[in-house]
Amino acid sequence: MSASDSGGSGRGKTANRSQASFGAFVRKPVERIAAKEVESSAAEMRAESAESWPDDAVEVGAIVDAYGLKGWVKVAAHADAGRGGDALLSAKRWWLMKGRERRSAPVLHSKVHSDSIVAHMGGVADRDVALSIRGYSVYIRRSDFPTLDADEFYWVDLLGLGVVNEAGVALGTVADMIDNGAHSVLRVEYPSTGKDGKPVTGERLIPFVGVYVKTVDQAAKQIIVDWEADY
Repeated sequence: MSASDSGGSGRGKTANRSQASFGAFVRKPVERIAAKEVESSAAEMRAESAESWPDDAVEVGAIVDAYGLKGWVKVAAHADAGRGGDALLSAKRWWLMKGRERRSAPVLHSKVHSDSIVAHMGGVADRDVALSIRGYSVYIRRSDFPTLDADEFYWVDLLGLGVVNEAGVALGTVADMIDNGAHSVLRVEYPSTGKDGKPVTGERLIPFVGVYVKTVDQAAKQIIVDWEADY
């Protein structure tokens, strides 16, 4: 079988070989241009509250600078432009947060530029406004992420899943995903006991490749792996 990773917003895919092919989206990043006729009321940035904030919002990047003179912003994606960038490019609205301040804005244009993403949002008319929103984290609704193949998974969907081996031994819970360049790695935490007898949190690192990852059952919130508890 094959397995995948995604997160912050990366995406991955497991494979039945030692060197997995996942770690980058297969789709080429493309520029998305919204319809030319956008009602002015719908094209403005708006204030949001904790109550209006979407329950499935996932942080995917941050606004780091203005781009040009016409209100475009430069975004550093948490995953590279081919992974989390797909979500940034496909979402029609970005949700922005800095401290306690929350906003959202429709995305009028977005495209990959070098190692980042640049975009023009509604309500950001010039460079001064673009500079004023530097430092805001960018969130996308999970429901706006591009659809993946059956054997691919976004990292955010793997976090919190229980991990058991084929003998049914519980190995812990996925606390994080790590990209080591060749493939993704599950960072699994489990309760343990320190040398002083006090409870501590143990850690296992399991390569997210088909050799070790046998089943990812999101409905059951469980990952089955070929991995011994004493590894």
